[in-house]
Amino acid sequence: MSRPPQVDRRDADGFRRDAKKHLGQNFLHERSVVDRIVLAINPRPGDHIVEIGPGQGALTFPLLDRHGALTAIEFDRDLLQPLAAAAQSHGTLTLVPADVLSVDFSALAAGTPLRLVGNLPYNLSSPILFHALEHADAIVDMHFMLQKEVVERMAAPPGNKVYGRLSVMLQAYCTVTPLFTVGPGAFRPAPKVDSAVVRLVPRAPAQVGIDDPRRFADIVRAAFGQRRKTLRNALHGVLDGDAILAAGVRPDARAEQLHVDDFIRLANLRAP
Repeated sequence: MSRPPQVDRRDADGFRRDAKKHLGQNFLHERSVVDRIVLAINPRPGDHIVEIGPGQGALTFPLLDRHGALTAIEFDRDLLQPLAAAAQSHGTLTLVPADVLSVDFSALAAGTPLRLVGNLPYNLSSPILFHALEHADAIVDMHFMLQKEVVERMAAPPGNKVYGRLSVMLQAYCTVTPLFTVGPGAFRPAPKVDSAVVRLVPRAPAQVGIDDPRRFADIVRAAFGQRRKTLRNALHGVLDGDAILAAGVRPDARAEQLHVDDFIRLANLRAP
């Protein structure tokens, strides 16, 4: 028996009504939430705003109404034509059809630092954040909607149960400020978790003070790789106990007890 043809359900603007689960799509639709995000971003003349994953344009079009021009990176090619068509009455939308992890933000900036915004897919939030860090010099700030638990990890202080690699890496390079929580009902389909909006402002390289970013990342990864181990054991082969002491850190401490500055001092030590 043949199957009945699938119905491609679209709304008046041509957007598919159903989200693609494998892309982690949850489309924001609550206008009061959108207004709060736009207010937090506070677009200014001359800003080069880049939206990651515009989806069906819930944030895109209000930003265009406010700012007049916007670049948007969208992986789902089914959304490109409806976005382009609907944007014409709001402003100038430049669409980049690509996986955001393949986009060179420094090249995209072309001399004008970016302001990144977006409702990030929860299954890719950490890779996108780390990708953005690689181009921090080309970014003014970032305003992202993420799973609330991820935002809590991003902003967690030392000693907190969710303080970890993500906390240290982001706080080393950025000022991380959670802004507000968003309930599941603001999305279609509704996720099973709360979301939150966060602001990240990259620090100037002189303020960061990391001599070798790759070594810093390696030490943070090793320190949190086996959380129950002391630093002496976790960093075995990278730094010995004397070197850890020389950085002003106790070798018997564990990674979650260290401040970001402690990790920076450890990374800036020369390998034995």
